[in-house]
Amino acid sequence: MHTVNEPAGSGQAPVLPEEHTQKFAAALYDMADVVISAMIMIMVIFVFFFRFAGVDGDSMLPTLSSGDWLVVSSGTYDDPQYKDIVIVTQPNYFHEPIVKRVIATGGQTVDIDPVAGIVYVDGVALDEPYTLEPTYTLDDIEFPLTVPEGMLFVMGDNRNDSSDSRSSKVGLIDERYVLGKVAGRVLPLGRWKVE
Repeated sequence: MHTVNEPAGSGQAPVLPEEHTQKFAAALYDMADVVISAMIMIMVIFVFFFRFAGVDGDSMLPTLSSGDWLVVSSGTYDDPQYKDIVIVTQPNYFHEPIVKRVIATGGQTVDIDPVAGIVYVDGVALDEPYTLEPTYTLDDIEFPLTVPEGMLFVMGDNRNDSSDSRSSKVGLIDERYVLGKVAGRVLPLGRWKVE
């Protein structure tokens, strides 16, 4: 049997190559166990709590740009609020999910003055610093409009270049078709906050 030579007087027992191999294998196994456990935990978090969504188009400028990647909470969206940015999977003219901002919820009345560019909810003019420009365009939906319970009125922040609840192509959104609320932006890096 071959042993590794130790310096004289070291006081340590010689390490056999096979013991060294066993220690290396045990360390490698422990490392693989940690990596696999971490990957499973990340998958569980993203399957049950968060999802990724990409932005395609300019309807949410200046808040979101085409090519942005978002983290979306995928838990139950049961308390929609004004200003929430949401991913909607409701079937629509475009045959794809859309990202929009909640403007009004069930029971609220929306009105739009396209001359002044002002959106009103329940008779109160909204303060909308997140929009690219005032709301000068309407579509084929008549205003004022009272939103039925369980539905949402949504709009893009790029008001004059957005197909949203002002158009029958999108219409009012059934809350059951909201995939989730945008929690933050992962790409581009360094621009996590989305308001």
